[in-house]
Amino acid sequence: MLSRKPYLLRAMHQWVVDSGHTPHIVVDVNVAGVEVPSGYAKDGKLVLNVSYDATQKLDLASEHVDFSARFGGVSRHVHVPMDAVLAIYAHETGQGMVFDPEHDMPPPGERRTSGHAKAGAAKKPTLKVIK
Repeated sequence: MLSRKPYLLRAMHQWVVDSGHTPHIVVDVNVAGVEVPSGYAKDGKLVLNVSYDATQKLDLASEHVDFSARFGGVSRHVHVPMDAVLAIYAHETGQGMVFDPEHDMPPPGERRTSGHAKAGAAKKPTLKVIK
């Protein structure tokens, strides 16, 4: 199965914006591939304002979140792999969603499939009539 995270992230972002609030994401800066300005993270986490007003060229893609934003008055490019996004919430209310990395990723050594079980790995489904 494909990861649910990018779909849920885009939906929550749109919901927060449509509600008139400011979407923020929480990022784990220790994940490989994270490109954020140094000195802003606290305890390995960084909260980023991902509103349309605070960003330029915001791209909530399936594999990453990309945009440009101003940090200390200087425009910087931000690249966050989807695996590094821990949560999204409305700044004004705190309502949002925390992503559980353990349930979104396949077990180590297993690759994602298109939703079909491996041949012979699962029993054939059966239907039972209940009266």
